[in-house]
Amino acid sequence: MITSLNWVLLLVTVIIMVGLALFSNRIMKTRKGEGGFLLAANCLGPFIGAATIVATGFSGWGFMGSPGVAYKYGAIELLGNFFFAPAMVFAVLFCARFLHQKAQSVGSLTIPEYIARSHQGPESAKRFTQAFAAVITILLLMVFLVGQIKALGLLAGQWLGIDDQSASLLMVGIIILYTSIGGLAAVAFTDAFMVIGMCVSALIIVVTIFADLSPSELITGLNAIDPHLLAPDNSGPYGSTPWHVFMVLPYAFIYSATLPYMSVRFMALAKTTKLHHVAAYMTPIACLLSLVPLAGLYTRLKVPGLENPDQAMPVFLAQFLSPSVSAVVTLFILFAMKSTANSVLHAIAGSVSHDLRQAIWPNCRLSDKALLILNRSSVWLLGATGFFAMIYAPPFMLSMLAILGSGTLMAALVAPTLLAHFIPANIYAALSSIVVGFLTGLIFFLYFDFGWVEAPLYSSVLACSTYWITAKAFSHQEDIVSISSSHS
Repeated sequence: MITSLNWVLLLVTVIIMVGLALFSNRIMKTRKGEGGFLLAANCLGPFIGAATIVATGFSGWGFMGSPGVAYKYGAIELLGNFFFAPAMVFAVLFCARFLHQKAQSVGSLTIPEYIARSHQGPESAKRFTQAFAAVITILLLMVFLVGQIKALGLLAGQWLGIDDQSASLLMVGIIILYTSIGGLAAVAFTDAFMVIGMCVSALIIVVTIFADLSPSELITGLNAIDPHLLAPDNSGPYGSTPWHVFMVLPYAFIYSATLPYMSVRFMALAKTTKLHHVAAYMTPIACLLSLVPLAGLYTRLKVPGLENPDQAMPVFLAQFLSPSVSAVVTLFILFAMKSTANSVLHAIAGSVSHDLRQAIWPNCRLSDKALLILNRSSVWLLGATGFFAMIYAPPFMLSMLAILGSGTLMAALVAPTLLAHFIPANIYAALSSIVVGFLTGLIFFLYFDFGWVEAPLYSSVLACSTYWITAKAFSHQEDIVSISSSHS
């Protein structure tokens, strides 16, 4: 009976998403060229913009991984997860406007193209930089996408009563369908629909917990199990001291402002959209979603003997919610996963269909219809690639893939995306910082035992230093050439 209900819920939501995608397709066609598909025809208003940013930032990790971390390490995860809320709001208030205006002035539709066009230098160097940024975007986000597809299959398979592989295929097929129809506009509008469900889910979780226990009873019970759950002597997965958790704030800020599947939304905002309106919508939504790790703390108190902490949310759903409510909340958790997967897939497709085409065939001119076919076929091809990569990939930890993919890409792109607004630099500074951020991100992650946010932040610092040093070096060289020319 419950399984039948789940299939009905899925069918209804698919119909809604396809309907939103068809509506988005009409909006997309109001702008010629690729701007409709890649930048949603710059139609994102304050609520849709806020909803899609928050839905993408608070992905399935917030609903599945974060309660597991809270179960194992305690309240430190509640603080770490909460930092994403102000970080995303700060990113909108302090970065969205100049990214949007600069992208409009140089005519860029993607982050790799933005980097290439916003820095001076030879055309060949710009094309190489755009291609390199696109390639690492494809590689690293494909790693991230594989993890998202597997997570979707694991949860949807149990929910629908089918095997994990079939569930992954079904979920990725749904994502491919609506993303290919309406591009970023479809992603944004479906995200807005899904974030409402995510908020309802978070509210159900919080009400369920505090209807059973008062905050003081929850605190007392956790303290009786282990005082370190409330007063830790380290930051758990974030670092070796209690202060390392505060590194989540700059990490989440850079994450929100630089990753292509996040920052492209800044570029897609309508010219009339007021950023403080976007922030006003984002704040309560993000704060509510930040409370989801409470499920892990509650489950630690009620079911203290779980061998696998990642089972905290599934156990909470099974034991503390009625079957029908659990079915609805699980659907909303799937929403959270899909809201990130569709954004990542769209970003990868843009790098393939737009950035690589421009870098390799700069003089290639295609009709609007041909461009749309290329954009859509890229979504289908890369979605299928992600699914088959998930099937043949060796066993892996989902959180590991998320950090490897998003954290390394964040470090590679932070300098030419953000510092370019403050430090004049040429294309060589941009390229060198991308290379340093990419390589050090991989090395720190694979060969050093850093906390989850430490490696990307250290790599970001090195990348920004490389950008600044290279910019200064070329500026000094230009001054020498200028002086020599004036003397002669």
